[in-house]
Amino acid sequence: MQNIAAICLLLCIFQTSYAQEHICSGVISDAFTGERLPFATVQMLAPEGGGVYSDTAGYFILKAPQGAGKIKIAVSLVGYIRQTATLTAGETNVPIRLVPDESGLKEVVVTGTMKEMRKADSPVPVEVYSPKFFLRNPTPSLFDAVQMVNGVRPQLQCNVCNTGDIHINGMEGPYTMVLIDGMPIVSGLSTVYGLSGIPNSVLQRMEVVKGPAASLYGSEAMGGLINIITKDPADKPELRLDLNGTTYGELNTDAAGSLRLGKARTLLSANYFHFTEHRDINHDNFTDVTLQKRFSVFNKWRFERPDNRIASLAFRYLWEDRYGGEMQWEPRWRGTDSIYGESILTNRYEIIGNYQLPIENQKVIFNFSYNRHQQDSYYGDVPYLADQRIGFGQLTWERHVWQRHDFLFGTGARYTFYDDNTPVTAQASGMENAPQRTWLPGVFVQDEWTFNKRWKLLSGLRWDHDKRHGNILSPRLNLKYNPDDENTLRLSAGSGFRVVNVFSEDHAALTGGREVVFAEALEPERTWNTNLNYTRFQNTSFGFINFDATFFYTHFFNKIIADYDTDPEKIIYQNLNGYAENTGFSLNSDWNFTNGLKAMAGFTLMDVTVAENGRREWQIHTPHFTGNWSLSCPVARLNLTFDYNGHLTSPMRLPVFPNDYRPEQSPWFSIHNIQATWRGKNGFEIYGGVKNLFNFYPREDVILRPHDPFDKKANDPADNPDGYTFDPSYNYAPVQGLRGFMGVRVILQ
Repeated sequence: MQNIAAICLLLCIFQTSYAQEHICSGVISDAFTGERLPFATVQMLAPEGGGVYSDTAGYFILKAPQGAGKIKIAVSLVGYIRQTATLTAGETNVPIRLVPDESGLKEVVVTGTMKEMRKADSPVPVEVYSPKFFLRNPTPSLFDAVQMVNGVRPQLQCNVCNTGDIHINGMEGPYTMVLIDGMPIVSGLSTVYGLSGIPNSVLQRMEVVKGPAASLYGSEAMGGLINIITKDPADKPELRLDLNGTTYGELNTDAAGSLRLGKARTLLSANYFHFTEHRDINHDNFTDVTLQKRFSVFNKWRFERPDNRIASLAFRYLWEDRYGGEMQWEPRWRGTDSIYGESILTNRYEIIGNYQLPIENQKVIFNFSYNRHQQDSYYGDVPYLADQRIGFGQLTWERHVWQRHDFLFGTGARYTFYDDNTPVTAQASGMENAPQRTWLPGVFVQDEWTFNKRWKLLSGLRWDHDKRHGNILSPRLNLKYNPDDENTLRLSAGSGFRVVNVFSEDHAALTGGREVVFAEALEPERTWNTNLNYTRFQNTSFGFINFDATFFYTHFFNKIIADYDTDPEKIIYQNLNGYAENTGFSLNSDWNFTNGLKAMAGFTLMDVTVAENGRREWQIHTPHFTGNWSLSCPVARLNLTFDYNGHLTSPMRLPVFPNDYRPEQSPWFSIHNIQATWRGKNGFEIYGGVKNLFNFYPREDVILRPHDPFDKKANDPADNPDGYTFDPSYNYAPVQGLRGFMGVRVILQ
């Protein structure tokens, strides 16, 4: 009896103590994927109390004093937005879904200053885009994907072979430098087709700088930079596979895997794109979209070294066979004047690497790259055979001095070999080729001066020497001011230069039967740029909002103009006897909600004009307004995410002939895309949707005189009373209507 009484007494004491506390429990997961999140911090705010961590399955248990009623908690985890919630005493297994933090303020960027730093600390405005962003509208290459970035627009230049370049804030493709891991790999000849050969599978993030960057990166960085940061093999080993196709017959395969081999880690990625369907929506007897077979492989190595010094090496190979033309064209008609076709065969090799020198307490890094681009092509019966090789080496040294100054010293050189079968590389006699061999050495210095927590000044100067143009100086100044932790102002100014490459300038030089004429010895272009950028990060009860607004202005000297208007049968290249201006404003906003909803909207207004002989003219292929939007809505209980995105483009001036019956301006148009993604277990996903939801495509006669592509009847007044010639450059949107797509992704870890 005494033992029973003692047990009853202990039970009463335990029950009394338990009655003085309320136990609540919950489970923490990712709002998008539903994945359980371990080791999240759960802090009790009211009533005030301690905190606990979620376990490996995402569960947590809290004890609150009796009478608490409601318990307010805050849940936080690195990489996710801090979230507050109110629990009722006694509740169990309460679901709490954390939203990934995509504000980017804590992300590390390198493009603006060539040094790793937090995005929020950079005096240069840098936009960062992750693979998740581009998966909202799956595309076979990064050239198509950048359409989602406000102020960045891929522009197709030819309706037959789909030549393209990337415009930033209205500045044409040659003013945009495309880097891979900080190396100027995509330049010159490769800017025309090389951009479509970069698969999404290699992307870790994409950094975009809109504005002058020539003081660090030299020629071609006048309008902006796109730096493609490839995946790090040091990340956790995994195998990724992405298969997708469209109702048009486009098939795309991305595969990537990483593993550890001793003190080295390696990443191997391969991409294959296949599209061979002859389609002709507008019934002009020409393929609407270039037929392509493309294969690329990327292999990157990261080596472990003492003191975490850097050492990496990467290889990439691209092979592509693309052609467009009359519907009955076959490879046997290549180079003939019977059936018109534009056939381009590309072989491209790249090597990229960096190595940190073993100097104690010093960060000295040698970066290097080499690429060879071989192009075997026919534009109708016009052959274009080209071979370009670019070698690049750069040594940088970071040095922190006088407590508030971070210096970056650098020296580098770029060697370019270029040979083709055109007059560009022909000797005066015209009997044999004289390949261009160009050395462009340079040195630069940069000082990042941190006055205090609120003010920072970045100044830089670059010197380059070109044997044709002599010494070229490119200064730069960036001022950053943080009045508080939520607002940032950045003022940028700088100068840049660029030496022309005719083929990458304008692909029409080889198509449409126009003759290329150099009216004078071309001088290098020079610019002065200035940007004023304002960003605001606002935490709210429902998540956070990002605002990013920029005023930009660029003034061109010696701008090189391709004149289509003086003679419809010629393209005349010459330096502008006047000036050109690019003025505009862009606004971008991101809305991220704690329930997982994400929204992005932005627009860019721009006025890009050329002034000469008292006349101002609107630049070809440049709209005054572009807008982008994206909406992502997860339904966690169904493991579904719905995405809707699109872009709006205002009229742009188009190349027309004298007395052309087609309008000189394109219409307003917009493209809309929707997608649904179902996420299963163990990294398995199925996705599908519709592109170009409202079935927009340009007018039917984007190709002039498609029935006479070799101009055999151009001088026949009965067939051609207006004196037109064949021309496929009247382009403002892809000739692709509504199409469905579906794909599968698998991630194995």
